[in-house]
Parts: sequence; C-alpha cells; structure tokens
Amino acid sequence: MLYFARGSETDIISAEETRAILKDVFDRMGPRKRVLAIPPDYTRLNSFAGPVTEMVNDYFGERLTDVMPALGTHTPMTEEQISSMFGSVPPAKFRVHDWRNDVVTVGEVPASFVSEVSEGRVSYPMPAQVNRLLLDPSFDLILSIGQVVPHEVIGMANYTKNIFVGVGGSEGINKSHFLGASYGMERIMGRAKTPVRDVLEYSRTHFIPDLPIVYILTVRAKDETSGELVTRGFFIGDDFECFEKASKLSLETNFIMVEKEIRKCVVWLDPAEFKSTWLGNKAIYRTRMALADGAELVVLAPALKEFGEDPAIDTLIRKYGYKGTPHTLEATEANKDLQDNLGASAHLIHGSSEGRFRITYCPGPGVSREEIESVGFGYGDLDEAMRRYPADIMKDGWNIMPDGEEVYYISNPALGLWAHPSRFV
Repeated sequence: MLYFARGSETDIISAEETRAILKDVFDRMGPRKRVLAIPPDYTRLNSFAGPVTEMVNDYFGERLTDVMPALGTHTPMTEEQISSMFGSVPPAKFRVHDWRNDVVTVGEVPASFVSEVSEGRVSYPMPAQVNRLLLDPSFDLILSIGQVVPHEVIGMANYTKNIFVGVGGSEGINKSHFLGASYGMERIMGRAKTPVRDVLEYSRTHFIPDLPIVYILTVRAKDETSGELVTRGFFIGDDFECFEKASKLSLETNFIMVEKEIRKCVVWLDPAEFKSTWLGNKAIYRTRMALADGAELVVLAPALKEFGEDPAIDTLIRKYGYKGTPHTLEATEANKDLQDNLGASAHLIHGSSEGRFRITYCPGPGVSREEIESVGFGYGDLDEAMRRYPADIMKDGWNIMPDGEEVYYISNPALGLWAHPSRFV
C-alpha cells in the first residue's frame, strides 16, 4: 500500500511539511502499541533520516520503544553521533545491531533463482537474515527509514536493503555484495530492479510477508540556489511501489550525466562522514562511469583512519588490496578467508580502477603513505593537494584552476552517481 508519494526535481519539502505528512499518515494507520524504528547510521547523516526519526519519536512517544540504526557492517554509533543525528530521541531507546551474532535466518532464496536473476554469474543459495528484534511479535509497526540514492551493490539504496543488509547477517550481507560485484557495477548502479534487489524482494514476499514494516523514504539533493541539501521527494509505503517511485525521482535528481569524460576528478570526503575506504571509496565507484581512460581521481580524505570499519575486513583489505577483478576473483577462489567474507571480495572489486584510471588518495595523519600504497592506491600529500584544489573554494562540477587545468569537483560522492553516456550501459 502506498500511503504518501510526492516529489520532483524542483520540489522542496520542508521539515514542517514532513512532520505534517507523517502525522497524517500515522493517524490514518490507526493506533499502535509498540513501534520499532530502523533508520540509517551516521554514515547517512545527509539522508534527513535523523530528523524524521525525531519526528517519529515526537508522535509515538513512549510507544516508540526501540531504535536500531541499520549499521550493516559499520562501526556502532557513538553517543555523540546519536545525539548529533537524532536530536531529542532518548539514548536509552537505541539498540546496536550485531551483524555477526544477533541475527535469525528466516528463509533461503534458492540457488536456481539466484542463478536465473544473475544470468548464471552466481549460483549459490542466499539466506534471508534479519536482526532477531524484528521478529518480536509485540511490535505492531516497524518503520524502515532512509534515503534512496544510487548504490554500487544494489542499484538504488534503501527499502529492503535497510532490512536484509542494514540489520541483516554476515552471510546474507557477504553474498549479496558478491552477487552485485559479480553481475557488474555498471549494470547495477542507478537501477531500481537488479539481481540483488530481486533476491531481497523474493525474501520480503516469501519470508517476512507478515512483518508490519512500513518504509519511509527520502530523496535528497543540493539546491543550486541556496547550496543547501533539501528534500526533493518523500515516499511512504509498505511495498515495492513506494520504492519504485522514490527510485525514479532519485535517478532524475541524483544521476549526473556529464557532457564529456572527466580527465581530472577531485573528490572531497567530509571528515564527519568518511573515515574509512570502505565508505570513502564511493569516490571511486560513483565516478568510474564518468572517468576517461587514463584519468586521475584525486581523493581528499582528511579523516581517513582505516580501510575497513570491521577489523576482520580491514585485515583482508590490507592483505589483498584493490588490485582489480581478476586478481580478486583468483584470490577468492584460492583463499578461505575471502571465501568466508565475500563482502570484502566485492568491496575490493568496487574499489579498483581495473587499471583504467589512476587513483590518488590524500589522507590525513591517520593513514601513512606506506599503507595507502600497500593496497594499490597512489599516495598524495593532503596539504599540497588542498593548496592546489581548495575544497572550500571549488564549486561542484567543472572548475578551471589558475594554471588552466580543468578539474571536475565533487563535494560529496554519497549524494549522486556520475556517468558519461558512452559508459552507461
């Protein structure tokens, strides 16, 4: 059922309007006794999910008993992050998702189905896993809150990804990521219907059809007039229709088709949001379809302190590096540690240029030159790069530097997907 759908490339939905929309929808749903909210974590700070969760708490009060951020494999949120993102929501309501231990397998997607939707690239069965808290029968409403934006693993982020990945289990997360990587990022990013989405939709309809999940989805973009992030679309529903409408708007809003291939791209990783290459490599896979052969991608990463947010995955990234699909697939075939962590294998594929363009990472003091180069990236001095490419002055899009160099600048790679028509297949 679709409860609410509104949005366009020029729409701006204010916080006050959002609150009124939520009240109207919740009033129409009728009384609820116990509510669980599943918003994104701090890595999706710009999603507006924090204020939405705060509004949910204002409406339901004590009936909103639990808030579980959809961590996936990310580091649990700190008290400071919770306060910053979720405002007045009481800290005592927050629960930490443990993706390795605190999950239940509710079903298994047959290998034949996985093979069919992936065109034979992957043929293993896939478990449908969720945090055990979702199965508590005392919840009569589960609100999955988040932003729809192009995504490297599944095509468009959120909806059932928030459930089966965000609060999913190790095996399900690993296999879903490897499925997406094997099928090909260029065939997935920016699309609502993909093999990974098909598997998650199969899981939703076959294994959790009776869970009272309602999806609250935003579409966000930077307003050209004010320079501020605004909500272009707001969608609420309990099935694929809600997500499909949000995805259509996100494709129109967040997909940037460049008129010529980019030869020098500079990407800024906000220190508040990006502290690992696990997240920061959005700079790579969100721009790869816009980069020319032989291009250079310069990543300004002042807060970089690690490769993987999960210690085990960090170790695997350091061991195998971002060295391309053939190398990663061979290593996965030969090594049990990668076989047991297929999500890490997928990430290594996502973070490689496949030798087509150069990647220069410019970290702060948290990561050394030796560490950067050991995983297959080029190293750049951050201070020197910032003097040449001042992030506080450059504008998103094309810039001509004082020496005449043409540079394409991106202030936040999480907010879009960039491509040249020749590479969007």
